[in-house]
Amino acid sequence: MRVSLPMYNLPEMRAVNTAFWQAMRAELALRGLEGLPDAPEFDRPPVPGCIEAETLFSQVCGWPLQTIYAGQARLLGVPAYAAPHCDGPTHAGVFIVGAESRFTTLADLRGCAFAFNSVHSNSGMNLPRRALAALGARAPFFASCIETHSQPGNIERVAKGEVDATCVDCVTYAFFQRHRPELAARTRVLAATPPSPAIPFVTSAATPEATVALLQTALLAVAREPRWAQARAGLMLADIVAPVATAYQVQLAYTTEAEALGYPVLA
Repeated sequence: MRVSLPMYNLPEMRAVNTAFWQAMRAELALRGLEGLPDAPEFDRPPVPGCIEAETLFSQVCGWPLQTIYAGQARLLGVPAYAAPHCDGPTHAGVFIVGAESRFTTLADLRGCAFAFNSVHSNSGMNLPRRALAALGARAPFFASCIETHSQPGNIERVAKGEVDATCVDCVTYAFFQRHRPELAARTRVLAATPPSPAIPFVTSAATPEATVALLQTALLAVAREPRWAQARAGLMLADIVAPVATAYQVQLAYTTEAEALGYPVLA
């Protein structure tokens, strides 16, 4: 059985990700599910090739769950983070620019050098595309637009002046500010995208129904039991709520709306 927490996985966060999983592991053991890994995998990419049948517990961006991973996973719970631009179990993308840059509005990004993590990312591609479409953007909007496969790496690129701007998950940015404050201080938030449901905890679609129920019960216990307060604090978790699968359809709606507004591709 495979366990990973690849969405918020800075090397500095290995201890807190392990603590969260060990809380889950303890709650699952209380319910008779034993023999689980001691720690999550730390080398799993945020956008893997697929959600493998042996995936017991992971966190996967909600937009590819409806596109390239359709039918491969079951939702277990949706986190509510104590981070700016989160409202209960929702989050947003944030456009990041240099702290001393000239940009004051999204429209000012026209003609800049932009970096995004993945064509399959909701906060890195889908949400900023929708935000720019609302401005009447037409491709090419940017002078350059590169795919890098790393949101934290893109924040560093902005901090170092290698690109002018990026868009990242607001929770990613909050963790970056916590763990890499010197680099973060060289950046700032220009604007936020429209909101969407936060990145859910999932299991493989092949996970037996009884195990799914155990995972959901354990996740709720970790989210709310006082003994796991420290594990939650390490990941800025205010709560974890039951998933509503239809809520994620807004992400597909944003795709359709961007196309209708004449900006189908982030470019």
